[in-house]
Amino acid sequence: MTEDLSRPAGKAAPAAGATPRATTRIAVGLVATLGATYVVSQFLRNGIGVLAPTLTAELGLSAPDLALIASIFFFVFVAAQIPLGVAIDRFGPKRCMLVCAVVVIAGTLQFAAAESAAEMMAARALMGLGTSCYLMAPLAFYARAVAPERFAMLAGLQLGLGTIGSLLGTAPLAFATAMVGWRAAFVATAVVMGLIGLLVALLLHEPPPDPEAKRETVADGLRGVATLWRQPDIPRLFFMNLTAYASYAMFVGLWGGPYLSHAYGYDLTQRGTLLFIPALTQGIGMIVWGAADRLFGAYRPATFLGAGTTAALLLLLAAVGTLPPPALWAWLAAFGFCSAFLPAVIAHGRALFPPRLIGRGMTLMNMGTMGGGFLSQLLAGFLINFFESTGGQYPTDAYRAVFFAQSVLGVGGLLVYRAVREPLR
Repeated sequence: MTEDLSRPAGKAAPAAGATPRATTRIAVGLVATLGATYVVSQFLRNGIGVLAPTLTAELGLSAPDLALIASIFFFVFVAAQIPLGVAIDRFGPKRCMLVCAVVVIAGTLQFAAAESAAEMMAARALMGLGTSCYLMAPLAFYARAVAPERFAMLAGLQLGLGTIGSLLGTAPLAFATAMVGWRAAFVATAVVMGLIGLLVALLLHEPPPDPEAKRETVADGLRGVATLWRQPDIPRLFFMNLTAYASYAMFVGLWGGPYLSHAYGYDLTQRGTLLFIPALTQGIGMIVWGAADRLFGAYRPATFLGAGTTAALLLLLAAVGTLPPPALWAWLAAFGFCSAFLPAVIAHGRALFPPRLIGRGMTLMNMGTMGGGFLSQLLAGFLINFFESTGGQYPTDAYRAVFFAQSVLGVGGLLVYRAVREPLR
Protein backbone atom coordinates (compact mmCIF):
# COMPACT_ATOMS: atom_id res chain seq x y z
CA MET A 1 0.00 0.00 0.00
CA THR A 2 1.33 3.46 -0.81
CA GLU A 3 -0.50 5.28 1.99
CA ASP A 4 1.24 5.83 5.33
CA LEU A 5 -1.08 4.25 7.88
CA SER A 6 1.19 5.22 10.73
CA ARG A 7 -0.04 8.84 10.78
CA PRO A 8 -3.37 10.59 10.33
CA ALA A 9 -4.35 11.95 6.97
CA GLY A 10 -3.32 15.57 6.54
CA LYS A 11 -0.49 15.40 9.09
CA ALA A 12 3.12 16.11 8.23
CA ALA A 13 5.31 13.37 6.87
CA PRO A 14 7.61 11.58 9.30
CA ALA A 15 10.80 13.35 10.26
CA ALA A 16 13.97 12.73 8.32
CA GLY A 17 15.17 10.29 10.99
CA ALA A 18 12.11 8.09 10.45
CA THR A 19 13.27 5.69 7.76
CA PRO A 20 10.85 4.08 5.27
CA ARG A 21 11.62 0.75 6.93
CA ALA A 22 10.60 2.10 10.36
CA THR A 23 7.44 3.61 8.90
CA THR A 24 6.61 0.29 7.25
CA ARG A 25 7.10 -1.55 10.54
CA ILE A 26 4.67 0.82 12.25
CA ALA A 27 2.10 0.33 9.48
CA VAL A 28 2.46 -3.45 9.61
CA GLY A 29 2.11 -3.36 13.40
CA LEU A 30 -1.03 -1.26 13.07
CA VAL A 31 -2.64 -3.59 10.53
CA ALA A 32 -1.69 -6.59 12.70
CA THR A 33 -3.23 -4.91 15.77
CA LEU A 34 -6.48 -4.11 13.95
CA GLY A 35 -6.53 -7.69 12.68
CA ALA A 36 -5.97 -8.97 16.22
CA THR A 37 -9.12 -7.22 17.43
CA TYR A 38 -11.06 -9.23 14.87
CA VAL A 39 -9.24 -12.41 15.91
CA VAL A 40 -10.77 -12.05 19.37
CA SER A 41 -14.17 -11.24 17.86
CA GLN A 42 -14.12 -14.35 15.69
CA PHE A 43 -12.89 -16.57 18.51
CA LEU A 44 -15.71 -15.48 20.79
CA ARG A 45 -18.23 -15.68 17.97
CA ASN A 46 -17.38 -19.21 16.83
CA GLY A 47 -15.92 -20.91 19.92
CA ILE A 48 -19.30 -22.27 21.03
CA GLY A 49 -19.37 -24.78 18.15
CA VAL A 50 -16.61 -27.05 19.44
CA LEU A 51 -17.73 -26.62 23.06
CA ALA A 52 -21.45 -27.19 22.44
CA PRO A 53 -21.62 -30.89 23.45
CA THR A 54 -19.36 -30.20 26.47
CA LEU A 55 -21.49 -27.29 27.68
CA THR A 56 -24.66 -29.31 27.09
CA ALA A 57 -23.37 -32.16 29.26
CA GLU A 58 -21.91 -29.91 31.97
CA LEU A 59 -24.85 -27.51 32.35
CA GLY A 60 -27.74 -29.66 31.10
CA LEU A 61 -28.56 -27.43 28.12
CA SER A 62 -31.29 -28.19 25.57
CA ALA A 63 -30.96 -27.50 21.84
CA PRO A 64 -32.99 -24.25 22.14
CA ASP A 65 -30.83 -23.21 25.15
CA LEU A 66 -27.70 -23.79 23.12
CA ALA A 67 -29.13 -21.94 20.13
CA LEU A 68 -29.99 -18.92 22.30
CA ILE A 69 -26.59 -18.87 24.02
CA ALA A 70 -24.81 -18.89 20.66
CA SER A 71 -27.16 -16.63 18.72
CA ILE A 72 -27.73 -13.88 21.30
CA PHE A 73 -24.19 -12.78 20.51
CA PHE A 74 -25.34 -12.04 16.97
CA PHE A 75 -28.61 -10.44 18.06
CA VAL A 76 -26.89 -7.87 20.30
CA PHE A 77 -24.16 -7.39 17.71
CA VAL A 78 -26.83 -6.49 15.15
CA ALA A 79 -28.70 -4.18 17.53
CA ALA A 80 -25.48 -2.22 18.11
CA GLN A 81 -24.70 -1.59 14.45
CA ILE A 82 -26.74 1.56 13.71
CA PRO A 83 -25.62 3.48 16.83
CA LEU A 84 -22.12 2.14 16.20
CA GLY A 85 -22.14 3.51 12.65
CA VAL A 86 -23.20 6.94 13.93
CA ALA A 87 -20.47 6.80 16.61
CA ILE A 88 -17.77 5.80 14.12
CA ASP A 89 -18.66 8.66 11.78
CA ARG A 90 -18.90 11.18 14.61
CA PHE A 91 -16.17 10.15 17.09
CA GLY A 92 -13.87 8.01 14.96
CA PRO A 93 -12.98 4.29 15.01
CA LYS A 94 -10.33 4.50 17.75
CA ARG A 95 -12.60 5.69 20.55
CA CYS A 96 -15.19 3.08 19.62
CA MET A 97 -12.62 0.28 19.73
CA LEU A 98 -11.27 1.31 23.13
CA VAL A 99 -14.72 1.49 24.75
CA CYS A 100 -15.67 -1.85 23.24
CA ALA A 101 -12.49 -3.49 24.57
CA VAL A 102 -13.69 -2.87 28.13
CA VAL A 103 -17.06 -4.48 27.36
CA VAL A 104 -15.40 -7.52 25.75
CA ILE A 105 -13.23 -8.09 28.82
CA ALA A 106 -16.27 -7.88 31.12
CA GLY A 107 -18.31 -10.30 29.00
CA THR A 108 -15.50 -12.83 28.64
CA LEU A 109 -14.83 -12.93 32.38
CA GLN A 110 -18.54 -13.32 33.09
CA PHE A 111 -18.76 -16.22 30.64
CA ALA A 112 -15.82 -17.92 32.38
CA ALA A 113 -17.71 -17.71 35.69
CA ALA A 114 -21.19 -18.66 34.35
CA GLU A 115 -23.06 -21.53 36.04
CA SER A 116 -26.37 -21.46 34.16
CA ALA A 117 -27.85 -20.91 30.71
CA ALA A 118 -29.12 -17.46 31.76
CA GLU A 119 -25.69 -16.35 32.96
CA MET A 120 -24.13 -17.59 29.74
CA MET A 121 -26.67 -15.69 27.67
CA ALA A 122 -25.92 -12.47 29.56
CA ALA A 123 -22.18 -12.97 29.05
CA ARG A 124 -22.62 -13.69 25.37
CA ALA A 125 -24.73 -10.54 25.01
CA LEU A 126 -21.86 -8.49 26.44
CA MET A 127 -19.43 -10.23 24.10
CA GLY A 128 -21.65 -9.40 21.13
CA LEU A 129 -21.89 -5.76 22.17
CA GLY A 130 -18.17 -5.45 22.80
CA THR A 131 -17.02 -7.08 19.58
CA SER A 132 -19.59 -5.24 17.45
CA CYS A 133 -17.00 -2.72 16.22
CA TYR A 134 -14.00 -4.89 15.43
CA LEU A 135 -14.75 -5.34 11.76
CA MET A 136 -16.55 -2.10 10.99
CA ALA A 137 -14.26 0.30 12.88
CA PRO A 138 -11.07 -0.99 11.19
CA LEU A 139 -12.81 -0.97 7.79
CA ALA A 140 -13.99 2.60 8.38
CA PHE A 141 -10.40 3.52 9.23
CA TYR A 142 -9.11 1.90 6.03
CA ALA A 143 -11.86 3.54 3.97
CA ARG A 144 -10.66 6.96 5.13
CA ALA A 145 -6.92 6.29 5.18
CA VAL A 146 -6.22 4.45 1.90
CA ALA A 147 -7.09 4.77 -1.77
CA PRO A 148 -10.42 3.11 -2.80
CA GLU A 149 -8.69 0.57 -5.05
CA ARG A 150 -6.79 -0.77 -2.03
CA PHE A 151 -9.81 -1.05 0.23
CA ALA A 152 -10.95 -4.52 -0.92
CA MET A 153 -7.44 -5.90 -0.33
CA LEU A 154 -7.35 -4.52 3.23
CA ALA A 155 -10.91 -5.68 3.88
CA GLY A 156 -9.91 -9.18 2.78
CA LEU A 157 -6.78 -8.98 4.94
CA GLN A 158 -8.78 -7.87 7.99
CA LEU A 159 -11.26 -10.70 7.47
CA GLY A 160 -8.48 -13.17 6.70
CA LEU A 161 -6.53 -12.29 9.84
CA GLY A 162 -9.73 -12.50 11.83
CA THR A 163 -10.26 -16.10 10.84
CA ILE A 164 -7.25 -16.95 12.99
CA GLY A 165 -9.84 -16.49 15.73
CA SER A 166 -12.03 -19.10 14.07
CA LEU A 167 -9.01 -21.41 13.99
CA LEU A 168 -8.33 -20.82 17.68
CA GLY A 169 -11.97 -21.61 18.39
CA THR A 170 -11.61 -25.13 16.96
CA ALA A 171 -8.74 -27.53 17.70
CA PRO A 172 -6.75 -25.15 19.97
CA LEU A 173 -9.82 -24.43 22.11
CA ALA A 174 -10.62 -28.14 22.25
CA PHE A 175 -7.08 -28.96 23.41
CA ALA A 176 -7.09 -26.07 25.91
CA THR A 177 -10.42 -27.30 27.28
CA ALA A 178 -9.01 -30.81 27.68
CA MET A 179 -5.87 -29.45 29.39
CA VAL A 180 -7.03 -26.58 31.64
CA GLY A 181 -10.78 -26.29 31.07
CA TRP A 182 -12.84 -23.88 28.98
CA ARG A 183 -13.21 -21.40 31.85
CA ALA A 184 -9.46 -20.80 32.06
CA ALA A 185 -9.33 -20.39 28.29
CA PHE A 186 -11.85 -17.55 28.44
CA VAL A 187 -10.01 -15.83 31.30
CA ALA A 188 -6.88 -15.90 29.14
CA THR A 189 -8.91 -14.37 26.29
CA ALA A 190 -9.85 -11.43 28.52
CA VAL A 191 -6.18 -10.81 29.28
CA VAL A 192 -5.30 -10.89 25.58
CA MET A 193 -8.08 -8.41 24.79
CA GLY A 194 -6.64 -6.02 27.37
CA LEU A 195 -3.22 -6.15 25.70
CA ILE A 196 -4.71 -5.58 22.25
CA GLY A 197 -6.69 -2.59 23.54
CA LEU A 198 -3.45 -1.08 24.83
CA LEU A 199 -1.85 -1.49 21.39
CA VAL A 200 -4.83 0.21 19.73
CA ALA A 201 -4.44 3.15 22.10
CA LEU A 202 -0.72 3.45 21.29
CA LEU A 203 -0.60 2.76 17.54
CA LEU A 204 -3.80 4.03 15.92
CA HIS A 205 -3.65 7.62 14.64
CA GLU A 206 -6.80 7.99 12.63
CA PRO A 207 -7.82 10.60 10.06
CA PRO A 208 -10.15 13.23 11.56
CA PRO A 209 -13.89 12.51 11.20
CA ASP A 210 -15.70 14.11 8.29
CA PRO A 211 -16.53 17.71 9.43
CA GLU A 212 -20.16 17.33 8.37
CA ALA A 213 -20.52 14.04 10.25
CA LYS A 214 -18.90 15.57 13.33
CA ARG A 215 -21.61 18.25 13.49
CA GLU A 216 -24.45 15.76 13.15
CA THR A 217 -26.81 14.98 16.00
CA VAL A 218 -27.96 11.41 16.69
CA ALA A 219 -31.19 12.18 14.80
CA ASP A 220 -29.12 13.40 11.84
CA GLY A 221 -27.12 10.19 11.99
CA LEU A 222 -30.23 8.06 11.88
CA ARG A 223 -31.56 10.10 8.97
CA GLY A 224 -28.32 9.23 7.17
CA VAL A 225 -29.12 5.54 7.60
CA ALA A 226 -32.63 6.17 6.24
CA THR A 227 -31.10 8.00 3.27
CA LEU A 228 -29.00 4.94 2.48
CA TRP A 229 -31.95 2.57 2.83
CA ARG A 230 -33.98 4.54 0.30
CA GLN A 231 -31.43 3.75 -2.40
CA PRO A 232 -32.87 0.80 -4.38
CA ASP A 233 -29.65 -1.25 -4.30
CA ILE A 234 -29.13 -1.08 -0.54
CA PRO A 235 -32.03 -3.29 0.68
CA ARG A 236 -31.07 -5.90 -1.93
CA LEU A 237 -27.43 -5.77 -0.87
CA PHE A 238 -28.56 -6.01 2.76
CA PHE A 239 -30.34 -9.29 1.99
CA MET A 240 -27.19 -10.62 0.33
CA ASN A 241 -25.28 -9.78 3.50
CA LEU A 242 -28.01 -11.57 5.46
CA THR A 243 -27.17 -14.81 3.66
CA ALA A 244 -23.43 -14.38 2.92
CA TYR A 245 -22.04 -15.29 6.35
CA ALA A 246 -25.01 -17.25 7.68
CA SER A 247 -23.90 -20.65 6.37
CA TYR A 248 -20.46 -20.48 7.97
CA ALA A 249 -21.91 -19.14 11.25
CA MET A 250 -24.47 -21.93 11.32
CA PHE A 251 -21.97 -24.74 10.70
CA VAL A 252 -18.61 -23.74 12.15
CA GLY A 253 -20.03 -21.30 14.70
CA LEU A 254 -22.44 -23.76 16.32
CA TRP A 255 -24.07 -26.80 14.72
CA GLY A 256 -21.05 -28.37 13.03
CA GLY A 257 -19.79 -29.58 16.42
CA PRO A 258 -23.03 -31.35 17.41
CA TYR A 259 -23.38 -32.71 13.85
CA LEU A 260 -19.90 -34.26 13.98
CA SER A 261 -20.63 -35.65 17.44
CA HIS A 262 -24.10 -37.04 16.76
CA ALA A 263 -23.76 -38.22 13.15
CA TYR A 264 -20.19 -39.56 13.35
CA GLY A 265 -19.47 -40.05 17.07
CA TYR A 266 -16.42 -37.76 17.15
CA ASP A 267 -15.14 -36.61 20.56
CA LEU A 268 -14.03 -33.12 21.66
CA THR A 269 -10.53 -33.14 20.19
CA GLN A 270 -11.67 -34.84 16.97
CA ARG A 271 -14.40 -32.22 16.51
CA GLY A 272 -11.89 -29.47 17.11
CA THR A 273 -9.50 -30.94 14.55
CA LEU A 274 -12.20 -31.30 11.90
CA LEU A 275 -13.66 -27.82 12.43
CA PHE A 276 -10.11 -26.46 12.15
CA ILE A 277 -10.24 -27.36 8.43
CA PRO A 278 -13.04 -24.98 7.31
CA ALA A 279 -11.72 -22.29 9.64
CA LEU A 280 -8.30 -22.55 7.97
CA THR A 281 -9.60 -22.58 4.42
CA GLN A 282 -11.92 -19.70 5.18
CA GLY A 283 -8.94 -17.64 6.29
CA ILE A 284 -7.24 -18.37 2.98
CA GLY A 285 -10.47 -17.76 1.11
CA MET A 286 -11.05 -14.35 2.70
CA ILE A 287 -7.77 -13.10 1.26
CA VAL A 288 -8.43 -14.66 -2.16
CA TRP A 289 -12.00 -13.37 -2.39
CA GLY A 290 -10.77 -9.96 -1.23
CA ALA A 291 -8.81 -9.67 -4.47
CA ALA A 292 -11.48 -11.27 -6.66
CA ASP A 293 -13.00 -7.99 -7.82
CA ARG A 294 -9.66 -7.13 -9.45
CA LEU A 295 -9.50 -10.53 -11.12
CA PHE A 296 -13.04 -10.27 -12.52
CA GLY A 297 -13.00 -6.50 -12.99
CA ALA A 298 -16.40 -6.41 -11.24
CA TYR A 299 -18.00 -7.24 -7.88
CA ARG A 300 -20.97 -9.38 -8.86
CA PRO A 301 -19.21 -12.41 -10.45
CA ALA A 302 -17.25 -13.21 -7.29
CA THR A 303 -20.37 -13.06 -5.14
CA PHE A 304 -22.34 -15.29 -7.52
CA LEU A 305 -19.54 -17.84 -7.61
CA GLY A 306 -19.01 -17.94 -3.85
CA ALA A 307 -22.68 -18.00 -2.86
CA GLY A 308 -23.59 -20.54 -5.53
CA THR A 309 -20.89 -23.05 -4.58
CA THR A 310 -21.68 -22.68 -0.86
CA ALA A 311 -25.36 -23.44 -1.46
CA ALA A 312 -24.42 -26.45 -3.63
CA LEU A 313 -22.14 -27.87 -0.93
CA LEU A 314 -24.87 -27.60 1.70
CA LEU A 315 -27.36 -29.23 -0.65
CA LEU A 316 -24.91 -32.12 -1.16
CA LEU A 317 -24.60 -32.72 2.58
CA ALA A 318 -28.37 -32.46 2.98
CA ALA A 319 -28.80 -35.14 0.31
CA VAL A 320 -26.28 -37.68 1.63
CA GLY A 321 -26.36 -36.99 5.38
CA THR A 322 -22.86 -38.30 6.11
CA LEU A 323 -19.67 -38.70 4.10
CA PRO A 324 -16.71 -41.11 4.30
CA PRO A 325 -13.78 -39.52 6.22
CA PRO A 326 -11.71 -38.44 3.17
CA ALA A 327 -14.78 -36.95 1.49
CA LEU A 328 -15.78 -35.22 4.73
CA TRP A 329 -12.35 -33.59 4.99
CA ALA A 330 -12.61 -32.43 1.37
CA TRP A 331 -16.13 -31.10 1.96
CA LEU A 332 -15.03 -29.16 5.04
CA ALA A 333 -12.10 -27.62 3.15
CA ALA A 334 -14.27 -26.64 0.18
CA PHE A 335 -17.03 -25.28 2.42
CA GLY A 336 -14.66 -23.04 4.36
CA PHE A 337 -13.09 -21.62 1.19
CA CYS A 338 -16.29 -21.12 -0.81
CA SER A 339 -18.23 -19.53 2.07
CA ALA A 340 -15.47 -16.91 2.49
CA PHE A 341 -16.77 -14.62 -0.28
CA LEU A 342 -17.95 -11.92 2.15
CA PRO A 343 -15.11 -9.48 1.23
CA ALA A 344 -16.53 -9.28 -2.31
CA VAL A 345 -19.94 -8.32 -0.90
CA ILE A 346 -18.41 -5.76 1.48
CA ALA A 347 -16.36 -4.17 -1.30
CA HIS A 348 -19.48 -3.97 -3.49
CA GLY A 349 -21.27 -2.09 -0.73
CA ARG A 350 -18.30 0.21 -0.12
CA ALA A 351 -18.40 1.23 -3.79
CA LEU A 352 -22.07 2.23 -3.49
CA PHE A 353 -21.87 4.35 -0.30
CA PRO A 354 -21.28 8.13 -0.37
CA PRO A 355 -18.08 9.06 1.54
CA ARG A 356 -19.95 10.87 4.32
CA LEU A 357 -21.98 7.73 5.10
CA ILE A 358 -19.28 5.06 4.87
CA GLY A 359 -19.41 4.18 8.58
CA ARG A 360 -23.17 3.91 8.62
CA GLY A 361 -23.28 2.12 5.29
CA MET A 362 -20.87 -0.59 6.37
CA THR A 363 -22.50 -1.04 9.78
CA LEU A 364 -25.90 -1.27 8.10
CA MET A 365 -24.60 -4.06 5.88
CA ASN A 366 -22.97 -5.70 8.88
CA MET A 367 -26.39 -5.80 10.51
CA GLY A 368 -27.39 -8.05 7.66
CA THR A 369 -24.25 -10.17 7.97
CA MET A 370 -24.58 -10.74 11.70
CA GLY A 371 -28.38 -10.88 11.54
CA GLY A 372 -27.99 -13.81 9.18
CA GLY A 373 -25.70 -15.52 11.69
CA PHE A 374 -28.25 -14.97 14.45
CA LEU A 375 -31.16 -16.30 12.40
CA SER A 376 -29.29 -19.30 11.01
CA GLN A 377 -28.09 -20.50 14.42
CA LEU A 378 -31.38 -19.85 16.21
CA LEU A 379 -33.71 -21.28 13.57
CA ALA A 380 -31.48 -24.32 13.12
CA GLY A 381 -31.76 -25.01 16.85
CA PHE A 382 -35.55 -24.91 16.77
CA LEU A 383 -35.63 -26.99 13.57
CA ILE A 384 -33.39 -29.64 15.14
CA ASN A 385 -35.62 -29.68 18.21
CA PHE A 386 -38.55 -30.90 16.08
CA PHE A 387 -36.72 -34.23 15.86
CA GLU A 388 -36.75 -36.62 18.78
CA SER A 389 -33.44 -36.92 20.65
CA THR A 390 -32.02 -39.97 22.36
CA GLY A 391 -29.89 -39.19 25.38
CA GLY A 392 -29.38 -35.63 24.14
CA GLN A 393 -28.31 -36.79 20.66
CA TYR A 394 -30.28 -35.86 17.56
CA PRO A 395 -30.60 -38.00 14.41
CA THR A 396 -28.68 -37.22 11.23
CA ASP A 397 -31.97 -36.32 9.51
CA ALA A 398 -32.26 -33.30 11.84
CA TYR A 399 -29.00 -31.91 10.50
CA ARG A 400 -29.92 -32.78 6.91
CA ALA A 401 -33.03 -30.62 7.33
CA VAL A 402 -30.89 -27.74 8.62
CA PHE A 403 -28.42 -27.99 5.73
CA PHE A 404 -31.23 -28.05 3.18
CA ALA A 405 -32.90 -24.99 4.72
CA GLN A 406 -29.59 -23.12 4.72
CA SER A 407 -28.99 -23.98 1.07
CA VAL A 408 -32.41 -22.59 0.14
CA LEU A 409 -31.63 -19.38 2.04
CA GLY A 410 -28.37 -19.01 0.09
CA VAL A 411 -30.14 -19.36 -3.25
CA GLY A 412 -32.74 -16.82 -2.12
CA GLY A 413 -29.95 -14.35 -1.36
CA LEU A 414 -28.59 -14.71 -4.88
CA LEU A 415 -31.99 -14.19 -6.46
CA VAL A 416 -32.37 -10.88 -4.63
CA TYR A 417 -28.76 -9.82 -5.20
CA ARG A 418 -28.88 -10.23 -8.97
CA ALA A 419 -30.71 -6.88 -9.23
CA VAL A 420 -27.92 -4.90 -7.46
CA ARG A 421 -26.17 -2.64 -9.97
CA GLU A 422 -22.48 -2.91 -10.74
CA PRO A 423 -20.89 0.49 -9.95
CA LEU A 424 -18.55 2.18 -12.40
CA ARG A 425 -14.88 1.48 -11.66
